[in-house]
Amino acid sequence: MKKLLIHTLSLALLLVLSACDGSSSSTKNAPLVATDITGAEFAKPFNLTDHNGKKLTMSDFAGKVVVLFFGYTHCPDVCPTTMNDLKNTMKLLGDDSNNVQVLFVTLDPQRDTQEVLAKFVPSFDERFIGLWGSLQETAEAMGNYKIFFAKVPGDSENNYTIDHSSGIYVFDKKGNVRYYIGYGEKPADMASDIKKLL
Repeated sequence: MKKLLIHTLSLALLLVLSACDGSSSSTKNAPLVATDITGAEFAKPFNLTDHNGKKLTMSDFAGKVVVLFFGYTHCPDVCPTTMNDLKNTMKLLGDDSNNVQVLFVTLDPQRDTQEVLAKFVPSFDERFIGLWGSLQETAEAMGNYKIFFAKVPGDSENNYTIDHSSGIYVFDKKGNVRYYIGYGEKPADMASDIKKLL
């Protein structure tokens, strides 16, 4: 009876350990929600200024998975929703989130000054970085990433909205573009995809 009890407890412990081990392998084997764009030639390196006034390029984030999103701070829906989803994705990644860098590139450099970005972007996660460029630099970045952009006039010159692409680009630790994640994907699915690159 004692041997049977020890055997049963050993088997239970083995099953628990297997389940723990299986959770990471299930993430690795989970289907990819993002579109795999490995090898795409259009996602070229950027040269923009962060919300602290420092010039940055993709090489500054070597060794980290980079999540790149284009938006603007006056956006009424898509941008804050996406940034909130990315905040929750980072929470789900736990300690792994320290190896991920989220970058928010403004499409509206006329209104999204360094000061505006410094308030907006880190409000979701203090590790998030806002990137700004001149009108020419912004246009080049949009072209490099095939971002759709259309200004929609409002009731005054400074009151307008922007229709724009709402997907997210994900780069591996070597700075190679790997995924394109469409708007509205769940944080749990994004975390699962990002873990594959970690």
